[in-house]
Amino acid sequence: MPHGHGVSTAVRILLLSPNTLIAPYPVYPLGLDYVAAALAAEHQVEIVDFHVVDRAALAALLQSFVPEVIGIACRNIDNTDATDSLFLLKEYRELVSWLRDCSSAVIVCGGSGFTIMPERILSFLGADFGIVGEGERFALLVDALAEGRNPAAAAGVLCAGAHMEPPLPWQGRMVRRLPSTGRQSNFYLRNGGMLNLQSKRGCSFSCLYCPYPRIEGHVHRLVDPDEVARVAVGLQEAGARYLFITDSAFNSDVEHSLAVAKAFQRHGLSIPWGAFFAPIALPSQYFEVMAAAGCRHVEFGTESLSASMLRAYRKPFRPPEVLEAHRQARSARLHVAHYFLLGGPGENAATVEESLDLIEQLKKTVFFFFIGIRIYPGTGLYEQALAEGVIDRETDLLHPFFYSPKHITLDAIEAQISQRAGQRRNWLVGSGGETASTVIQTLHQRGMIGPLWEYLAE
Repeated sequence: MPHGHGVSTAVRILLLSPNTLIAPYPVYPLGLDYVAAALAAEHQVEIVDFHVVDRAALAALLQSFVPEVIGIACRNIDNTDATDSLFLLKEYRELVSWLRDCSSAVIVCGGSGFTIMPERILSFLGADFGIVGEGERFALLVDALAEGRNPAAAAGVLCAGAHMEPPLPWQGRMVRRLPSTGRQSNFYLRNGGMLNLQSKRGCSFSCLYCPYPRIEGHVHRLVDPDEVARVAVGLQEAGARYLFITDSAFNSDVEHSLAVAKAFQRHGLSIPWGAFFAPIALPSQYFEVMAAAGCRHVEFGTESLSASMLRAYRKPFRPPEVLEAHRQARSARLHVAHYFLLGGPGENAATVEESLDLIEQLKKTVFFFFIGIRIYPGTGLYEQALAEGVIDRETDLLHPFFYSPKHITLDAIEAQISQRAGQRRNWLVGSGGETASTVIQTLHQRGMIGPLWEYLAE
C-alpha cells in the first residue's frame, strides 16, 4: 500500500454495515456516510450493506475490488432487550474470520457499539485496529497507512492488545456524504421510505444508564440549522419519503431544535419526519412549530412515570412534565409514542404500579416497555452495580448483562405490565416482537411510509 514514509498513495477501502436487524424496521447505516465523507478524495471507497448484499456478492467484490482496508461498523453489541436478548458480536466475529480467509486487507472495527467496550470487542472480534469515538477518525488511520506511518499514533485509533481512554469528541467538521441512488438506498426507500440525519452530536443529559455521553461527549456540537435543512432536502431529492432525526434527543437543545424546524420550512422540505424527544418543560407552542415544519412522529424517552425512579435515573423531568409534553404534542395533532425502561435501581411493584396508573392518563398513543437495563461500562449504573455487588470488576459485560433490582424480578415486572395491558394493542413489550415487525413490513411493502406505530395507537 504505502510507497514510503510521508508519501501518500490512494487506498482501496471497503466499508461494511453488517447489521441485518429489521425489527421493527431496517435502519439506514448513517455512520458510514460520515466516514466516507471524511476520507481524502483520492481514495476509492465502496460501501456494502448486508441488507442488500449477500455473502456471495461480497466474495465477488473482494475478488474484483481487492480492498486494502476494510472498515466494519459495529453499531450495536446486542439489542438491549432482556425479554428477547440477541448477541450480535458473535456474527461479527465470524465475519472477521471469513474476511481473513478471503482478503489480506487490514480490518478495522468502529461504531457506537464498539466505542462502549473497545479493547474487549477488538480482542473478541480479532480485527487489526479499532476506531474509538466518532467514525471520522477512520480517515486518520487510512492516511497513516497510506503514508507508511503507525496508525496507532493517531488519536482514537486502537491497536490489538493496547488500552485507550476515550478521546475527546471529534473537533472537525461533521460532513455527510449523501447516499447515491442505487441498491442500498432503494432497499430503504422500498421498506418505509425512511432515511435519517443528525442535527447535533453529544448529549447534555446525565442519565444513569446511558453510554451516549461516553460515545459522543457531554457537550452539544450543533450543526448549523441551514446545513441540517440542506442535507434534509438532499435526502428528499435522493428519494426519501420520510426522515428520522437520530439525535439522542432532538430537543435537548430546545432553541436549536426550533431553529432546525424553521430551517426545514425555509428550505422547502416537504416530506414528513420524526425524532426522539425528551418530555421536558417546553415553550407552549413548541410542538406547533414542529408540526408546521413537517414533524409527524414524536417518540418520547419517558422511561418511567414514577417520580422516585425518574430521580434514580437522573432524568431532567418528572411526571407532570411528561403529561404536559404529551398534551402539547397531541394538541399539535402529532403521533406520539412513549418508551419505558423498567427495572432500574429502586424499582419495585409499587413504582411499576405508579407508572402504570399514570400511563392510563395518556391517550391516543403507543407504549413500548423495555424491561431490564443493560449495564455498560462508563455509566452511573455500572458504578452503582459495582457498589451493590451486582457485578464486580471482573464481570464480563461483553455479553448482555442486565441490572437486577433488589425488590422485584424482571419476570414479575413483565407479568405486572401484561396483566394491566390485557388485550390492548398499544401496550407493547420491547419493540413488539415478530408480530408487530411482520405487520409493519407488510404495510411498508404496500407502499406506506414512516415508522407506522401510529396504527396501534389507542
